Amino acid sequence: MDHKFAAQLYTVREQLKEEGIRPVFKKLKEMGWAGVQISALPKDYDLNEVALALKESDLQAAGMHVSLTRIKNDLKGVLREADLYGTKDIILPFVAEDLRHPETYKEIKELLNEAAKKASEYRFSYHNHAFEFDIEIDGQDALRYMLDPSDDNQISAEIDVYWLKKAGKDPLTYIAPYANRMPIIHLKDMTNDHRQTFAEVGEGIIDFIPILQWGERNGVEWYAVEQDVCEGPPLECLETSLRNLKKIAKQAGQIVR
Repeated sequence: MDHKFAAQLYTVREQLKEEGIRPVFKKLKEMGWAGVQISALPKDYDLNEVALALKESDLQAAGMHVSLTRIKNDLKGVLREADLYGTKDIILPFVAEDLRHPETYKEIKELLNEAAKKASEYRFSYHNHAFEFDIEIDGQDALRYMLDPSDDNQISAEIDVYWLKKAGKDPLTYIAPYANRMPIIHLKDMTNDHRQTFAEVGEGIIDFIPILQWGERNGVEWYAVEQDVCEGPPLECLETSLRNLKKIAKQAGQIVR
């Protein structure tokens, strides 16, 4: 399973700006990551430099987080960039606060489905936070609406288990409908205190063993670890998450359920 573990670059966004793309990618590879999820690159980054950093470090691209504006206005450019990095996964990571309305979500769902039809060799996914559960569309929360696992909906899931937990949902129960519809899942842990804030994988209260077991049975190709805010140096936090994740994966493989 280790070959499916990817570091989400949002975790090291400041390091990418301060140290550079290639040095950070090199450190992540030396740490033991198999891939990185492209996100939060420095402003005016060089696409060719990112591609070179992937090649030099022998890292795979575990999808790209792409803004709604780019998907809407520069889909061809997005696809060219994905090709350069060797990934077929395009993920919408966030919906701005002023757009979080039922009608807007309907428009976004239509946009992503249209993109998926135009570029059928790529996969378009939606990444959640907790705010989707505050929005009701056609009798269901906005996340269920976006990820409806029906044949006529081409949007794949990129579920973030921390944000499910933050919203009071059981992650394992919530992801069940997305068997073979979630190529990438986001893993992050939650502190065991009143703050319920971000923690390194394996250092908090989320039970990852059944989540990994579900993922192996149901088509998950990448387990992307993201820590939005780190209380220690971000690279050290990622190292802790990877070390713990490898132990959890070993346990998951030993337990028969």
